[in-house]
Amino acid sequence: MGERQGIRVKYDPPDPRRSFTIMSDDDKQNGKKSNWHELEITGSVRNVSPELWNLQFLTCLFLNNNNLSRLPVEVARLTSLVHLDLSCNKLRSLPSELGDMIQLRELLLNNNSLRSLPYELGRLFLLQTLGLSGNPLPPEFINMVKEPNGTNRLLTFMLDNLPVCSRPPERPWVQIRPIDRQRSGTTFTVMCYNVLCDKYATRQLYGYCPSWALSWDYRKQTIMKELLQYSADVISLQEVATDQYYSFFKPELARNGYDGAFSPKSRAKTMGETESLQVDGCAIFYRASKFLFVDQYIVEFNQMAMAYSEGADDMLNRVMPKDNIAIVALLEVKDVGALHQDQRQHIMVSNSHIHWDPEFRDVKLVQSMLLVNEIHQIMKQAATMCCLFQNLFITMHYVVARWQLNVVLVCTPLAVGRHFPEV
Repeated sequence: MGERQGIRVKYDPPDPRRSFTIMSDDDKQNGKKSNWHELEITGSVRNVSPELWNLQFLTCLFLNNNNLSRLPVEVARLTSLVHLDLSCNKLRSLPSELGDMIQLRELLLNNNSLRSLPYELGRLFLLQTLGLSGNPLPPEFINMVKEPNGTNRLLTFMLDNLPVCSRPPERPWVQIRPIDRQRSGTTFTVMCYNVLCDKYATRQLYGYCPSWALSWDYRKQTIMKELLQYSADVISLQEVATDQYYSFFKPELARNGYDGAFSPKSRAKTMGETESLQVDGCAIFYRASKFLFVDQYIVEFNQMAMAYSEGADDMLNRVMPKDNIAIVALLEVKDVGALHQDQRQHIMVSNSHIHWDPEFRDVKLVQSMLLVNEIHQIMKQAATMCCLFQNLFITMHYVVARWQLNVVLVCTPLAVGRHFPEV
């Protein structure tokens, strides 16, 4: 039996000294409702009722010490199970659907007749204990699970060697409204993409993903392929590591006609040159044939919070430790068309990555408000421009409505997404 380490999931195994009570007739008459999530079936059982697989509220199922020779594929319907004990039966094989029960923390298969295991078990990324002793399994499986962190090692091995499934269908993009190319002004397309920084692509966070698919050398090629596929005029990226911006994204996109601007998170200023290369940040790329770079502005939310902290110590204490940033680029349109030859047109692109944690909703809101306020200040410094928000499409409408803009630019959001390791 092995125990899986490294995944911080609080889990208390069920008490082995299980007890039960039988509801009295008085309780039934008084309408008392039963509340049970564990079920034990023991007694030389050879088959179980198909109705068992409809009890989707179960969290623990004990089918140990029976004479079960097969486990139906319908077991995967019990999507809430965290503990499944099948020890001391006569199982010769397991259904691959067992790998779909991703809430499992304990899977006990001791003392059966298993000669092989479905590699789909590698998908059980929350599994902490896997019991396999007493089975005629291949020695490498038994030896692996006996090692320190054995469950994790075995499941990782299975996941990495699981045959790759067929490629999912292409994303069905929904066009909100057709592009009016006869409209005066400049038309351009925008793509917003979180590339998932390499240091965040860990097995602890993405345990369902094979190691090879988490590798940056593999992911960066699929990311670049998708970025170029949509051929957007403006590309905004989040979670771009500093070294990857200069060594990969900037040169690769430059070969495809893009220039760019980048800023790492605030903590990079406090680090040495080598350490700061690992800090991620935000990048804006634009098609060089369509736009001319004018200026860029960096918004550091913790510094702005200090500037507005008078009488708001609680806000400061929440926002100050977060080093999220936004980058704002002012671009000039190169070809304004025959109707606007006598004036220069600008667009402002703001790309931000606000704090991710759902427990810090207030921080998300404050950072959004600070960004909107800073955009207002920047807009006062420039004439005839439109403000475009990446990640903050709701506030975009507020800003455009509040400020009178004398240049109309038509923006088509081409794609908004986040990169998840592709298997």
